[in-house]
Amino acid sequence: MQKKYLMTPGPTPVPTEVLLAQARPMIHHRTPEFNTVVQNCVEGLKYVCQTELSDVLIFASSGTGGMESSIVNCFCAGDEILVCYNGKFGQRMGLISKAYGLEVTLLEYGWQEVVNAADIAAHLKAHPDTRGVVVTQSETSSGVLNDVEAIGAIVREYPDCVLIVDSITGIGAVECKTDEWGLDVVMTGSQKGLMLPPGLAAVTVSPKAWRAYERSTLPKFYFDWKKYQKSLEADTTPFTPAVSLMIGLDQSLKLMREEGLENIIARHARLAEATRKGVEALGLELFAPAAGRGNAVTPVWVPEGIDGKELVKIMKNKHGVTVAGGQDDYVGRIFRVGHLGYFGDFDIITALAALEMALSELGYSFEPGSGIKAAEEVLMA
Repeated sequence: MQKKYLMTPGPTPVPTEVLLAQARPMIHHRTPEFNTVVQNCVEGLKYVCQTELSDVLIFASSGTGGMESSIVNCFCAGDEILVCYNGKFGQRMGLISKAYGLEVTLLEYGWQEVVNAADIAAHLKAHPDTRGVVVTQSETSSGVLNDVEAIGAIVREYPDCVLIVDSITGIGAVECKTDEWGLDVVMTGSQKGLMLPPGLAAVTVSPKAWRAYERSTLPKFYFDWKKYQKSLEADTTPFTPAVSLMIGLDQSLKLMREEGLENIIARHARLAEATRKGVEALGLELFAPAAGRGNAVTPVWVPEGIDGKELVKIMKNKHGVTVAGGQDDYVGRIFRVGHLGYFGDFDIITALAALEMALSELGYSFEPGSGIKAAEEVLMA
């Protein structure tokens, strides 16, 4: 028997307490018992998203459902929007927007670049009728962290322009001060920092985003925000919810409150730094630029002469440690170590040990134990 370790940026490991909560006997979703679950989940999500001003809406869907909801509820066909794109999921927001007939300007960067807030300011000055700016805070595909605080300060000056932030891989790993930073829509998914299986998406909706909703004419039914807002007045949902996932979310949010958001973010920063120092000690190069490294996932260049696909396969099949490979143009060229959600110090040590053994088996030359030692120095500091 082989013990398995999940070290991907999603899905992420699920705490035992959350798994057990989901294993409880099924309850009906139109009962006071479930109404309490809904209320707890909304309050908990407001806590982790750091908002009092926004409504929080929860969908039975993947994170992509949250993405689509932000487009169909905020715009009309033909609206001009700016989509900032420095990875696969920024690209996805552009594709969704085009599918609904929006006039999309792509502010495109390389996957190793950070979105420049000054470029957004220049675009809005030249195109003041822009109705929305879309940006990914923590780009899963590249590990790049974009400065949504600076972008929020810019978009705030345009009363008819909403700022939509994909923080699916950000919430629970990095600061995301929804109210303070002026973020109109922030979305996340259950399988990331919320420490659940996939299947839930949540979005925050600011008063400014609700004004955008009132003029929106794009077709919507399941993702119609107003249906969810109206149901929340009675602590329920407009459609059949993912009952077990919601019960699990209630439990995971309790765990997050117990740890404290400040401590959660500090833990992720420490684990990310240990991972980075560990792989660098092996002579490997980090993918994301120093000025924009997030704490959810660490992408690493595969060293010269090593088969990146085989490296990931050996780590998984022989050593039981699953990391993520690269996406699109970076398949086989990078691998990504996730440390988002239910992770602790020894998960990082285990992942680095498996990486060292796999690299050694593939003929890569390094000092054995050097990656583990460098990570330990960070974790013990």
